[in-house]
Amino acid sequence: MRTHCLQEAALRYFIAVADTGSLTEASARQHVAASALSRQIAALEAQLGVALFERHPRGMVLTAAGEILLAHARRAELDARAALEDIGALQGLRAGLVRLATSDAFANELVPSLCVDFQRQHQGVGFDVMVMPTAEVPEQVRHGVADIGLCFSRAPHKDIAVLYRQPAPVLALMLPDHPLAARDSVTLMQMADWPLALPPAATTIRQMIDIVCSRQGLQLSPQLVSNHARLMLRFVLNGGGLSVSSEISARHLLARGAIVARPIADAGMDMRDIEVQALAGRGLPVAVQAFLDLLRVRLVGPA
Repeated sequence: MRTHCLQEAALRYFIAVADTGSLTEASARQHVAASALSRQIAALEAQLGVALFERHPRGMVLTAAGEILLAHARRAELDARAALEDIGALQGLRAGLVRLATSDAFANELVPSLCVDFQRQHQGVGFDVMVMPTAEVPEQVRHGVADIGLCFSRAPHKDIAVLYRQPAPVLALMLPDHPLAARDSVTLMQMADWPLALPPAATTIRQMIDIVCSRQGLQLSPQLVSNHARLMLRFVLNGGGLSVSSEISARHLLARGAIVARPIADAGMDMRDIEVQALAGRGLPVAVQAFLDLLRVRLVGPA
C-alpha cells in the first residue's frame, strides 16, 4: 500500500513541482502529463485564492504562500506514510523502515551497531542510512527524505525539532604514552607542537578550532586533513600524532584503552551538541520511535 491512497493528488503534484521547479520534470517523475499537473496547480491556487508559484522562463519558484503550503504538504505526506507503516505493523505485513541521515562521525561505529542490535529484536524493520556532511543532515529531514537526523549542531534550524540533545565538546586524541596524555587537559597551543590530523575547513569542528586560533593568533599546520573520521583515528593509532574528535566518535577505542582523550581547555571548544532531529510537527512511525528510544540510550553511553 502506498501513501498515494491517503494523500490528495493535487498535493502530490504540488510537492513534485516544488521539488523540481519544473512542470516537465515533475510530470516525468509522477508519470502524468504536464498539462494535468498545470491544471491541478491552477485549481489549488483558485481554491486558496493565492498564487503558489512565480512562473519564470527557467522554471517555477514558490511564493511565500507556496512555502507555507509545502511545509503542510510534506508533513501530510510523512504522516500518511507513518499511518500505513503502523497499520502494516499491526497486521504483521511489515514492521516499517527507519530512514536516518547522519554524518561520518556516527556512521563508523555507533549507527551500524545500533541497526544490528535493533534488528535482533525487530527483525522486520529495515534501515535506509544516508551519510553526508553535517550541514546537509537537517535538509534531508526538512525535505522528508529522512525520518530522523543525527548530527552535531551549534545553532537551531528552521522547521527542525530537536528530539534529544547532549553536549559534545571537542577532545584531543592521542596514544596513552604521548607526553600530553599526562595532563588533565590540553590547549590548542600545546597541540600545535605535535603532528596533527584535522577535519577540513567546512566542518563544524574545524570551524570551532579556526575561530579559537584566530582569536589567539595561532597558526595550525596539520600533517593530515580528512573528512573521514576513521582515517583520523587510524592516524593516531599508528603513531602519527594527535587528532580531535567527540567522545562518541572514538568511544570504542577509548573503551579498550587504545587511545586516550583529553579536554581542550580553550574557551569555545565546548560550544557544540549532538542532536537527534525530526521534522517539526510530524508524527513518527512506530518503528522510528522505537529506534529513537534505543538511540537515546546509546548516545548517553555506559554508566
